[in-house]
Amino acid sequence: MATAAKVTIHPSQFPDAIRRDLLESLRRRQVNHKFHYDSAKQTQQWLALHQQFSPSRNDTDCEAIYDQAFGEVAKQPGQEPIHLIGLGCGGGQKDTRLLKLLQSSGRKISYTPSDVSVAMTLVARQTSLSVLDEGDCTPLVCDLATADDLPSVLNSISPSNASRLITFFGMIPNFEPKEILPRLAACQRPGEPLLFSANLAPGADYHAGVESVLPQYDNVLTRDWLLTFLLDLGVERNDGEVRFAIETGADSFKRIVARFHFRRDRIVVLDPERFEFRAGESVRLFFSCRYTPVNLEPLLARHGLAVQSRWVTRSEEEGVWLCRKELTSSAGAR
Repeated sequence: MATAAKVTIHPSQFPDAIRRDLLESLRRRQVNHKFHYDSAKQTQQWLALHQQFSPSRNDTDCEAIYDQAFGEVAKQPGQEPIHLIGLGCGGGQKDTRLLKLLQSSGRKISYTPSDVSVAMTLVARQTSLSVLDEGDCTPLVCDLATADDLPSVLNSISPSNASRLITFFGMIPNFEPKEILPRLAACQRPGEPLLFSANLAPGADYHAGVESVLPQYDNVLTRDWLLTFLLDLGVERNDGEVRFAIETGADSFKRIVARFHFRRDRIVVLDPERFEFRAGESVRLFFSCRYTPVNLEPLLARHGLAVQSRWVTRSEEEGVWLCRKELTSSAGAR
């Protein structure tokens, strides 16, 4: 029988912060990704499309590279307890596979699943309880993009005698690199490992590689998931349509972008604010940067994240990296 869960809610996800970010999304016509995971319905929609389209669910080679990465981390020497911090934990399936392997080493294991969504964080917590006792799981809900004190928050949660391991699976593509990488580096202690994954553009032709993975996004399940945000605000399906495109950012990285194009006027009211969307306007609902090892690894180095190992699927659509924060970091250098 399920028991009550103790979850820490960071101020970045307090109601006033959520409203501020929502209003800013509508003003800029660029939806903050966190609003696609806000409700239990959206969480279930995302889990369903992830199950159907994610290489980690459909490519046995993808599963294998995660197992190789987990094995590399688990064999690291030491006897001290391990605290696994899952930033952007999603449903927690990958973290839980790693927890099982770490636990087999005989060391004491604890886990902090952290996501912007309460529902998603609770799913990850529940998944991890197949391995851990409830007292060893300390869920944290926060917005990684705005929680400026996250390093100190994580320090306060971590057992003082524990060695830490941070994971960040599948999340890098949904942030601007210049914004997320300094935050990841700030959360790490010098020499501390970071295990993360990225969706990649396969092949030698960068643009053609991004085109080849477009069907993983341009499909009914993803459209329905992204539309839920607008429908909950009072926009109607017939007000427009979702279109996907490949765009190149100012940083030269290519990204898959989903925009809702209005074909008739619509007013959205969030008292006391009114937002008028005119026919012909568009709102960016979502983007996913697609990297290659060649263009990603120099970016990591510029932020003081030294690559120790990497594993890439034979399809070249997904990669996992093990990095450590340099003892003398050049993070932020250009």
